[in-house]
Amino acid sequence: MSGLDEILNLIDAQQKQTEDSLIKAAVSKANAIKAEGDKKAQKAYEDFMNRSTAQAEKDFENSCNSADAAMKRRILACKVELIDQAVEKTVSKLRSLSDKEYFELMTKLAERHIRADKGVISFGGKDLSRLPADYESKLNELAKKKGGEITVSKEAADIEDGFILTYGLISENCSFCSIIESEKEAVRDTAARVLFG
Repeated sequence: MSGLDEILNLIDAQQKQTEDSLIKAAVSKANAIKAEGDKKAQKAYEDFMNRSTAQAEKDFENSCNSADAAMKRRILACKVELIDQAVEKTVSKLRSLSDKEYFELMTKLAERHIRADKGVISFGGKDLSRLPADYESKLNELAKKKGGEITVSKEAADIEDGFILTYGLISENCSFCSIIESEKEAVRDTAARVLFG
């Protein structure tokens, strides 16, 4: 082998060694970059999963709260409807009382509102036509105990039931609808206790 061949072989060997060294360094660098990329990707994945899990839990809790609120609103609406039906049935029963029972109830109601003054009590057309003959004197007995006097109006009031009690410029509407409207919350509370315990 000539000296030229030896030099070429030596150059070849050095070139091969340099290539191997460069390839080894590149592979090592690529492995380091890949490992760092995998580590960053794993961290990003874990962060994403933690945020997603927290958001999913929050969304689930919000959905549960929303469903719970909607259910409570429906239950409340149902209770209000049942209470209103109970009130309507009660008014219907009061309206269908016998004349004797009905006017006994009117007497008790009037007794609560009679004052020590001259008053006029007005009934609706239906009640005025079935008024007991001695009813005005019964009301006056109650009024006298309080130092007052009551006159039954011959004019029918524009009400379906109950009465309107007037003292001068002050009138008190004691029709069933008016009483229920003015005492709506108390009536509903009472009905709710009876219906729902």
